[in-house]
Amino acid sequence: MKRRYDVVIVGCGVAGCFTALHLPKDQKILMITKSALEESDSFLAQGGICVLKTPEDYESFFEDTLKAGHYENRRASVDHMIRSSRDIINELIAYGVEFAQVDGELVYTREAAHSTNRILYHEDITGKEITMRLLTQVKQLPNVEIMEHTTMVDILCQGNSCDGVLLWTRDNELEPVFANHVMWACGGIGGIYDNSTNYPHLTGDALSLSIRHHISLEHINYIQIHPTTLYSTKKERRFLISESVRGEGAVLLDKNGNRFVDELLPRDLLTSAIRAQMKKDDTRYVWLNMMAITKLDVRERFPNIYQHCLEEGYDVTKQWIPVVPAQHYFMGGVFVDQNSHTSMKHLYAAGETCCNGVHGANRLASNSLLESLVFAKAAAQQMTCYHSEDERERASHRFIDHVDLTLAELAEVYDLDQDMYYKRDLYQEKSKERIWKEIYREQSRQKEIMMKRQGEQI
Repeated sequence: MKRRYDVVIVGCGVAGCFTALHLPKDQKILMITKSALEESDSFLAQGGICVLKTPEDYESFFEDTLKAGHYENRRASVDHMIRSSRDIINELIAYGVEFAQVDGELVYTREAAHSTNRILYHEDITGKEITMRLLTQVKQLPNVEIMEHTTMVDILCQGNSCDGVLLWTRDNELEPVFANHVMWACGGIGGIYDNSTNYPHLTGDALSLSIRHHISLEHINYIQIHPTTLYSTKKERRFLISESVRGEGAVLLDKNGNRFVDELLPRDLLTSAIRAQMKKDDTRYVWLNMMAITKLDVRERFPNIYQHCLEEGYDVTKQWIPVVPAQHYFMGGVFVDQNSHTSMKHLYAAGETCCNGVHGANRLASNSLLESLVFAKAAAQQMTCYHSEDERERASHRFIDHVDLTLAELAEVYDLDQDMYYKRDLYQEKSKERIWKEIYREQSRQKEIMMKRQGEQI
């Protein structure tokens, strides 16, 4: 690892990889991931990726996204995502991604809250297929260095300008790294929950640092609960039962085996209905009947789900499975503009880390992979403004005098808390507390606004 790069990318999921692939090949890039390469939430995405199937589908796609998001979406962001979708899919196919086909034609499926079939998929492991293909391409780039088991503990910033990151390496050492630009693509906040479909190491590090350094946030309390995860008493990541299962015909049943809800409701509404039914039945779960899927073989369409359930003692071709809502996705995050630029100079963000306004108050199924790719590409294009060697040198002039300083000297320049970084458990706990405090503060603020509006209407 060098001390200086053109771009540092924090995260190796689809957003991080797509950023690297769209940066000039003469730029020196460092990519870091907190765990192993295969342990990003991008690998866990089951259902698929949305695409504008035909120009005639635009209005429907746009309305479905806004309706699911309770019309709190940024319309310009939604428009950009939809209009970019076909180009993104074509790029993925060029990178080797294999989507389901019949007779050489792409197959489109449907998920909850979609008014038509517009979702491409690869079995029930679409995220893994896309991420692995992109990682393969990134590993072939001679200008990209990848470091696993490396954690960003802080950013190097003066005023409102980011000069780089402070890393905790796999050798248990603190290493400052300078960069013309920093890209946050480090996932969501599932790790701060007891029950989540996310990897536990995804603890909202970028969010915590944003709070510490006064970087703008947006909708930090907009947290999506997925309605159907496999019920378990084990203390581990919850296994997702994809939206596609219900899109193909699976139904939800109460304790008496009666269907009680429209399974294709938006996720937040379906979650509320399931929780209400659990309370009514006095149960810890409801039942999902995949045997209701009659138009296809679930073992072929959902091989990963079938196998995992089998390992847990459930044969979905012969019996119902218990499902329960769990934290799944973060619609809010670090505020970014149309170019994925945060409120801090030289700092960008894409994927679940940030809020570009696409999802509003509730994410439409299978928009996450598409949104991550579209806005990661936008970030790379924006950073490419500093393409020539001379331009990059001028861009890095702001920190040229700091590159050779010791860590102790850098601590004075960048307000680093060295003692806290070495207390890893305490540091992590304080980081989580900082995020929860901000979530509760935003919830209270919105509650006050709602009560005020209700009072004005009376």
